[in-house]
Amino acid sequence: MADSGKKKWYVVRAIGGQENKVKTYIENEVARLGLSDYVDQVLVPTEKVIQIRNGKKINKEKVYFPGYIMIEADLVGELPHVIKSVTGVIGFLGEVKGGDPVPLRKSEVNRMLGKVDELAIQNENVVIPYILGETVKVVDGPFNGFDGTIEKINEEKRKLEVMVKIFGRKTPLELSYMQVEKIS
Repeated sequence: MADSGKKKWYVVRAIGGQENKVKTYIENEVARLGLSDYVDQVLVPTEKVIQIRNGKKINKEKVYFPGYIMIEADLVGELPHVIKSVTGVIGFLGEVKGGDPVPLRKSEVNRMLGKVDELAIQNENVVIPYILGETVKVVDGPFNGFDGTIEKINEEKRKLEVMVKIFGRKTPLELSYMQVEKIS
């Protein structure tokens, strides 16, 4: 390997629901064995979601790719074996049985880290599919199944503010275009 000094991103499959725990285990194990120089970062890609509990907005981090952890590392020597033997780790993504873990391509890394919003680029010239005052159905998230009225449209972020009636009270929700659909 000519470029052994360059770290690449790999995806480790972990038991779903335990991503953060497994991330900590990996970090601790790498540090314990003095291999920290070879591992730059261990990441659980998350997105911030706002949940409403008892009328209060709570910011929560939701794991974006359940069961996957990203590792930026130079997988030398024992390191792949060390990572695979961590509790909760199922293995590397893209590895052939007994073969080497396959690094992610740059475009995949950017997409997973959200640096390049490919959707935004593709939809640059797309007309906004919704209009103010239109009634839409929420198809994703905690309010799945509710109908609401579009109050605001934020083109840049591709978000809508939808007023939804919850228990007889109107509640504004910020949703992405993908989280709602037109009621035909």
